Amino acid sequence: MPSIKDILIEMKNLSELMVDLAYSAVLFNSKDAAKEVLKLENKVNSSNYEIKKQSLVAARSVEDAEKLTALLEIAEAAESIANAAKDLADIVIKGIKPHPVFKMVMEEAEELIVSVSVQNDSELCDKSLGELVLANRTGMIVIAIRRDENWIYGPDKNTVIRADDTLIAKGTEVGSELLKKLANNEIDVDDIVDIVDEESLSQIDDS
Repeated sequence: MPSIKDILIEMKNLSELMVDLAYSAVLFNSKDAAKEVLKLENKVNSSNYEIKKQSLVAARSVEDAEKLTALLEIAEAAESIANAAKDLADIVIKGIKPHPVFKMVMEEAEELIVSVSVQNDSELCDKSLGELVLANRTGMIVIAIRRDENWIYGPDKNTVIRADDTLIAKGTEVGSELLKKLANNEIDVDDIVDIVDEESLSQIDDS
């Protein structure tokens, strides 16, 4: 049986993933992503119930109960985040198209969410996220991968990218452009450092 600590870590990770997927679902009008958000919400709710159950068993005194109260409040907050993500996903499930202002807001946000298709000749093909170290090199975090009719949510360092995969990633505007160029085989991974350095120099010259 997982500990309360392990369950809280999973709830944190799941609720964060749900928010990213929910925004992605609305932005790209993806019912598949929206349905996955609903599935994850059930997991978060179940996890919160498990924490409450374990807390009741663990509390042997008033002092124990007071210490566990803080953990219960964190779990409730994580579930609230998950519920909010579900509300976003419901918009897509119901077939309600977002107002154009929503896309404008997402495009101007500090952290962008982009959808990128991996070409057959891209250097990304047949390499794991761990090998590519995309998060460090580009600042982009891959939150989901669409492969044929299937989805991979919350991919880890062992997840291998294939040709024709669609990557859903979040990060900076500069990073999103780098990721698009990598996916389209316009640049190699080794070119990124030079490009970032040139970008930094141009910003210094402009200041």
